[in-house]
Amino acid sequence: MPTYILLSTLTDEGAATLKYKPDRLKEVNEEIKTLGAEVVAQYATLGPYDFLNIVEAPDNATIARVSIELASRGSVRMLTLPAVPIDDFIESLK
Repeated sequence: MPTYILLSTLTDEGAATLKYKPDRLKEVNEEIKTLGAEVVAQYATLGPYDFLNIVEAPDNATIARVSIELASRGSVRMLTLPAVPIDDFIESLK
């Protein structure tokens, strides 16, 4: 299944939500499943992004729907990147 990297930054509203309800992060992961994708790994990060998520989805349309659904809530800004396994990338160069 294709892999995607979701980089996210909390809005003020999102930060307030997490302050009072930190388990919301895990709830969102379950919501992502209902949209047809799955969080494989998740990290809180320092720097310009607050979170890095490794997500598998069947296709670009599905991950686009996930990204739009999450961003439309107003609690997070998203950057979604397709990830190519390095062996596949090397093979494509031959």
